[in-house]
Parts: sequence; C-alpha cells; structure tokens
Amino acid sequence: MTDMGLVVVGAAGRMGRMLVKTISETEGCALAGAVEQPGSIAIGEDAGLLAGAGRANVAITADAEAAFAQADGVLDFTAPSASVHFAEIAARSGSVHVVGTTGLAEEHFAKLRAAAKRARIVQSGNMSLGVNLLAALARKVAATLGEDFDIEILEMHHRMKVDAPSGTALLLGEAAAEGRAVALKECAVRSRDGHTGQRRPGDIGFASLRGGTVVGEHSVIFAGPTERIELVHKAEDRALFARGAIRAALWARNQRPGYYTMADVLGIAQL
Repeated sequence: MTDMGLVVVGAAGRMGRMLVKTISETEGCALAGAVEQPGSIAIGEDAGLLAGAGRANVAITADAEAAFAQADGVLDFTAPSASVHFAEIAARSGSVHVVGTTGLAEEHFAKLRAAAKRARIVQSGNMSLGVNLLAALARKVAATLGEDFDIEILEMHHRMKVDAPSGTALLLGEAAAEGRAVALKECAVRSRDGHTGQRRPGDIGFASLRGGTVVGEHSVIFAGPTERIELVHKAEDRALFARGAIRAALWARNQRPGYYTMADVLGIAQL
C-alpha cells in the first residue's frame, strides 16, 4: 500500500509543527498538505522548514478544500468550530479525520457524529496510549468500587492552555462515569468556591492547575474511608500526541465510515 497522504491543519501552531515533524519521521505516511487560517503570516511557507523537519515541498495554504482533495487523511488539533468545519470538508472529500481538539461542547460532538455517517472520524481528548489505558483502568476501578470511594480528577497544563477542565480530564471523567453507569453531566463538579456544603455521594470532581510549560499531568483519585487509590499519567513530550494521531489515521484508513475513539484504535474499548 502506498504511503498515506496526511494534511495538517493549524500547521503553523505548536502542535501543528510537531505533527509535520512527526509525519516526516514515520514510515507509512507522508505530508500531503498544510493548512492555516486566512491571513496567517505562515501562508506560502514550506511546512517542513517551518517545523524544523527539512524542506517538505508543501506550502502552507488557506484552501482546506484543495488540500483535503489531495490527501487520504487530516490531522486536526485546532479549535472546536474549526474542527466541525473541517469535518464537513473531510466528509465530502472522503478523507480520514483525526480530531485531537479539546474544548468541544455537546453541539460540536453532535456535528462530528453527523459527519461520521459519511466519514471516518477518530476523536479523542488525548491521543496517547498511556492516557487511554488510564481511562480504561479508571472505568474498571470505578465499576469495582462503590460510592464509599469519592472520585476526583486533578489536571495541570502549561500557562497557554485556554480550556478547563482539559479534554483529557473530561475523557477520564467520562470513563469513571461509565464505570458507575451514570451520565457525567449529572454528577460532574467542575469548580468549588466559598461555602459549598458537604461533598455529595457519587460526585465526580475536577480541579485544574495552570502554569509554566507543563505538557500535561492527570490524576484520577479514588478516595475511600481508610485508603486512597491514585491513577497518574504524566506527559513529558507532546510528540506522543502526534504519534498517537498518526497511528489513529493509519488505522482508520481501513475502516468503514463511523465515529471512533482511541480506545477503538488501540483495541482496549472493552478493557
């Protein structure tokens, strides 16, 4: 099979440059396009040179339609509204669409699922193997322990992150809620301030820290009456997210249209 041609959207951003570089280092795929928003100073630049990966002979463009038409897949770590827009283009072009964008709301998920009726979409709040294993473990532990164990999710990221809780924290919260057979939106507590009263049984709490250059740290804490279980993941290099996204694209290339997650890619959906 020929190399999978991949388009990176948001190619001039920090994650976009990492994706371009990682594609150049990965067998089985090649950079087929690079997209930025209209007006970006990066338009016309060679995506490989900008990423520090050497000349790729792929100029950054604002024309997503044309770029997608020449590719097999799209890697997307942009913004919620942009990801929904790119999902429609990918569905029309028949491209695999890997969505690592965080901050998605219910209306964004609904539009992605609608596009997945015609396209292969892999969406995850985190593309790393470790985090998705952590989610599977959180689901299992939550299913095993009763409500005597309180669930709290703590996350820390760099000072530039704009959404909270992180997409990964919400991924872990969803996993824990699934383990308890409840809807996260019914039991999530995203902030505490002032006189909050006692903690309600069954709540899943979130706490977000921001500072420095932290790539990402997440803990799922199960606090019982006389013991505490903590599941922890620390990301040390955002290249792991790029590698996971490329792995997802290569996997989805051979799938039917549908909405998939990294648990499907890794074969751990039932763990």
